[in-house]
Amino acid sequence: MRKSMPHSFRRRLFVAFLAVSLVPLLLCSAMLLQIFRLRMTDAAQAQAAGYLTGVAHILDTTYEGISKAANQIQQDVIFAQVLQEQETKDTQVYSRLFSATQGSRSYARFDLYDAQGMWRYSTHNAPDQKQLPTNWGVLQQAREQTALELIACQDVTQTNQPLLQGAVCLEDRGGQTAGYLVVSLYQSGLRQLLEGAYGNQNDLILLSHYWRPVYCAQPNLASSLAPVLRQRLLAGQPLSGSGDEFSYQVEYHQPTGLYLVLRTPQALNRTTMGLLYTVSAFSALFCVGISVLMSLKLSRQMFRPIQRLRTAMDEVVQNNLNVQVPPDRDDELGELARRFNGMVQALKRNQEELVENQRELNQAQIRMLQAQLNPHFLCNTLDTMKWISKINQVPQVALMSTSLADILRFCISPDEFVPLRREVQIVERYIEIQTIRMSGGFQFRTDIPEGLEDCLVPKMILQPIVENAILHGLEEKKDGLITVRARERSDAMLELTVEDNGKGLPPEMEGAYAHRDRELSRGHLGLYNVDTILRKYYGEESGLYLSCGPSGQGAVISATLPLRREEETL
Repeated sequence: MRKSMPHSFRRRLFVAFLAVSLVPLLLCSAMLLQIFRLRMTDAAQAQAAGYLTGVAHILDTTYEGISKAANQIQQDVIFAQVLQEQETKDTQVYSRLFSATQGSRSYARFDLYDAQGMWRYSTHNAPDQKQLPTNWGVLQQAREQTALELIACQDVTQTNQPLLQGAVCLEDRGGQTAGYLVVSLYQSGLRQLLEGAYGNQNDLILLSHYWRPVYCAQPNLASSLAPVLRQRLLAGQPLSGSGDEFSYQVEYHQPTGLYLVLRTPQALNRTTMGLLYTVSAFSALFCVGISVLMSLKLSRQMFRPIQRLRTAMDEVVQNNLNVQVPPDRDDELGELARRFNGMVQALKRNQEELVENQRELNQAQIRMLQAQLNPHFLCNTLDTMKWISKINQVPQVALMSTSLADILRFCISPDEFVPLRREVQIVERYIEIQTIRMSGGFQFRTDIPEGLEDCLVPKMILQPIVENAILHGLEEKKDGLITVRARERSDAMLELTVEDNGKGLPPEMEGAYAHRDRELSRGHLGLYNVDTILRKYYGEESGLYLSCGPSGQGAVISATLPLRREEETL
């Protein structure tokens, strides 16, 4: 049963696809929603600022018209004369008064009072209060200031009282106060001026310097809203709270000293924002669903070839080398499937070759075990021949039997490496046999330093070289000489040399032993075997090297191998 992995590649692939598709989408949606809200808010604020600019322009025009009319009345000496005289000149006064206030009397009231504060003339009906005190109020302010300044009333709910009122002094030619001009703006006049200037859904509130209500189309709204705005202003808080349904724009009007406050509905109120968030949430859920489906499809499509490879690998682990992954794609995954199929085929061939090699090795071991019976039988037979030769007094046969028995025992020993002295002893046994066979036709010498006798060398590497020198170098030579030398080089290498004074080497054989094929080594099979053994043990650079003797006669065959002593292997 296959174990489920806690962090599978398919799950991580699915999460990666989902994150890549959803995160940018959600971020873009949130950014677009925020940008839309800010743009709507900025547009609403710009529109509100435009309304306030229009209202300020209307108030500027109104103040300029009132100031112009007041200046004209101040400069007309007829008004000062009439106010100082007791006789009436109504026709002349009203003609001049209506002429001076022609552009302003539709929304403002102009009243003339004499020096004692008694009402005399007006552009409208007679006021309810015909006597004004001169020592306080607007008349006192008129004596203290030269220009017209409008003063806000204290109660915006009193519609019969002027909302804004100001006065200027009328002086005679001697500079004495002859009377007063009082200008009054009522709620009806302001409504006439400002109606339609700030939008149908907005509310305009005029506040005094102390943030007390002066004018509002809805007086109750002004009286309830002004304290809240004043409290927020004193607390340093923004006039528009985060949860308010309305936003506020404020502008100070310098000529009248009023604060213009425009209350506008939020561009995106709670209901609109709730609807917008709901639509965004449903859109996001829809996009999440689409992303999940697409991510599932893509992850399944990407994971299917990987799953096939995984299943095929499980089959290979179970030693099923007949499995194949169909390469049905032209991308990297298809190339991976094709390479996997190639590796499985190569593994199958290697396994078959390994089985065949193991079968051949077993057969070779069986043949070797069977062949070990013959050398033992030969050794026993040679021992018997040795004792018979001694009994019959034939020493040559006894010596040959003893030497041949030593060589056979050495050959069948299981050791792969032997000390150099033991290798030289076997060569000496071989020389004893060849001396008897050839009736002493050559001499054999060794030059082995005592310190190198315990060096380990591969078994049976000197005897084939010496045999090659006897058979090919000393043939038909009566005073032949074979010398075996051993030298330690400065690079911790052991150099073995077999030198003879025979007929030498042909030119094609000088140098590194070049024959690698057994068929090309006919007649020199011993050199071929030794060269192959050295290269197998020590690498391609450790084969035999063939050269002629110092005097141009004879042959020198040398071998170089790493210097290892017998105690180093213990």
